[in-house]
Amino acid sequence: MRNTERLPLPRIIQGGLGAGVSSWRLARTVSAAGQLGVVAGTALDLILARRLQLGDADGRLRGALARLPIPGVAERILARYWIQDGKASAARFMAKPRLRLEGSAHQEELLIAANFVEVDLAREGHEGLVGINYLEKIQLPTLPSLYGAMLAGVDVVLMGAGIPIAIPGILDDLAAGRATELPLDARGAERDERFMARFDPAQYFSGAPPELARPRFLAIVSSVTVATALQRRARGEVDGFVVEGHTAGGHNAPPRGRKALTPKGEPEYGERDAVDPVAFAALGRPFWLAGSYGRPGGLAEALAAGAAGIQVGTAFAYCAESDLREDLKLAVLERSRAGEARVFTDPVASPTGFPFKVVPLPGTLTDPEVFRERPRRCDLGYLRHAYRRADGTVGWRCPAEDADEFVRKGGAPEETVGRMCVCNALAANVGLGQVLPDGSPEPALVTSGDEVATVARFLPPGARSYRAVDVLELLLGDLALAPAR
Repeated sequence: MRNTERLPLPRIIQGGLGAGVSSWRLARTVSAAGQLGVVAGTALDLILARRLQLGDADGRLRGALARLPIPGVAERILARYWIQDGKASAARFMAKPRLRLEGSAHQEELLIAANFVEVDLAREGHEGLVGINYLEKIQLPTLPSLYGAMLAGVDVVLMGAGIPIAIPGILDDLAAGRATELPLDARGAERDERFMARFDPAQYFSGAPPELARPRFLAIVSSVTVATALQRRARGEVDGFVVEGHTAGGHNAPPRGRKALTPKGEPEYGERDAVDPVAFAALGRPFWLAGSYGRPGGLAEALAAGAAGIQVGTAFAYCAESDLREDLKLAVLERSRAGEARVFTDPVASPTGFPFKVVPLPGTLTDPEVFRERPRRCDLGYLRHAYRRADGTVGWRCPAEDADEFVRKGGAPEETVGRMCVCNALAANVGLGQVLPDGSPEPALVTSGDEVATVARFLPPGARSYRAVDVLELLLGDLALAPAR
């Protein structure tokens, strides 16, 4: 077990992109170059199961599974999902169990193994730091996912899209081998009701669970109010903050104050939504600025404002090492080079209710015809909401599922308008989309920050692609490649 607690965190944090876009390949490249490579922790169980069904031609996944220090798990997963030489292109992916509060042993094992594999491969061949990024809104897989990542020696856990107040204490518990629990946000719960997800490492070992290194925890926030609450109320240490402005990609925090839309139909942000670096510096914790800092001079600007560095997502999303589909990368880079790339901050697309930045591209869910023709269904379920049933048990619903089904479960009809199946679309973004019953592929849905307009700046003259190290060289400029203070 290596101890990286005393190592300073680098100046550049590579964002945890989508589901599988920032895979172990990208994270390993960035970490090996001396910055913080971050794997996306979203839906890794799905990603591992589907990658194995594609054959794992180079054997890397099976090699990492063999290093998982829990006997029997790798063998059970391979027996269920691995297809030698891969499935036929027209064949559907085998389904994996949807997450449930009282989940199966297989569900939990797959989550542990998938997170272990991703971090293990990202750490291979270098001494740099590796992080993993999770969404607070996706709660059911959190505990076994964290444990799998920690078994692999993850150095940093980052979490946003909510207020992750329980996570620092959970990391303490898991590092010590203690059982732990995570309160679920269940809509309609009574004031004195608590619905909990629970995890006990002891069930996987014949003796006492091993003690693990406790990764540092960086909360992804958009306001000093949330950061202050986390620092004061969390059980366990909050080691720093990533402060995302509303120009960052993926999910954005809603505007503060009066909710209004611009003439283009996007949420209207104002002065109250601006990041105040002075206020964050006063908290006494390192912070990294995110949202339109992936440009020449962005790092120097952040350091001058008192930040420890920057988080950059969009620039890495389109580099050669990212797992975003090549046709999607090329389409966006061509539009950026022509001055035509843009994002739309969609106020309703995501089932989470958070504004979600999308890149309008033909053939994706941003195309109104594609959106209309895709049947509404929820077969993956990562972004479902927990709610209290009349009998006091927990149910699950998603505003992107069949509208009648959502309303039958107690949801409001207006919540379904414009919602997109982000779960399936994100899998499609990395070439792991399901084959639909009519033989067509699941449509993609590309998310980026505002910097997508100029992401072609990283392309060498005459080239159609660029590398992660090209991004780092441009962002670091003439700054010394020294650790952040």
